Amino acid sequence: MRTIIIDDEPDNVKLLARHCPQVEIVGQFTDSPSALVALRALRPALVFLDIEMPMLNGFQLLEQLGEVPFQIVFVTAYDQYAIRAFRFSALDYLLKPVDTVDLVNAVKRAEQATQSVPPPAWSAQLDLLRGWYMAPVAGSTTGPMGTALSGKIALPHAHGLTIVETSQILYAESDSNYTNFVLENGEKYLISKILGDVQEMLESRSFLRIHRQYVVNLDHIKRLVKGEGTYVVLTNGASIPVARQHKDRLLERFGWS
Repeated sequence: MRTIIIDDEPDNVKLLARHCPQVEIVGQFTDSPSALVALRALRPALVFLDIEMPMLNGFQLLEQLGEVPFQIVFVTAYDQYAIRAFRFSALDYLLKPVDTVDLVNAVKRAEQATQSVPPPAWSAQLDLLRGWYMAPVAGSTTGPMGTALSGKIALPHAHGLTIVETSQILYAESDSNYTNFVLENGEKYLISKILGDVQEMLESRSFLRIHRQYVVNLDHIKRLVKGEGTYVVLTNGASIPVARQHKDRLLERFGWS
């Protein structure tokens, strides 16, 4: 697989050559202008692209290139770029220092994508992925986690970033300065955002904050139980308390008042 590396750290080149023999490195560049010329001339299948580059950063380089007929793996030390990376159809997103296992898996995914998915027209590829990954939901706002996804949200966690269907989220639970997302398949994702930030984004969907610790997916509420302490039972059997100050809003949403 013809590959170009645009990075100022030679160690990443050595890792790729040592652990990914199926990759043919046809170019290595430490400056964006030279890389821009090479991308047009060499037509690689895979590009490892550092975001923080002199003169043009990785995103500016892609904007000038316009046509992207290759798989992209962003490599950077700055995690805040993760969501922007997905706008440019990133196959993967690796944080420095690059982990060998993550690198090998990224190359494997590139091979699979190249073999199984016919590449779209150059001019259509960015439009398709911009729209699919990062299209704003009607009436929603851009919150601290980035632009809302149409039917999906991006969860930045310790191991990267995961795109999930909002319909699969049961609830989000506050954990000090973090928020834990619990999915209907049992998966959990701990992200470094407070619940207030999560609430801002999720309540544009079918979610509601019902307690200082919980934002729940209304579509997964199965039963409301009243008594000394009001709580809801979700479709997975979990019981979530309803705080007194949030009770009226919940009842109003379901017409239970």
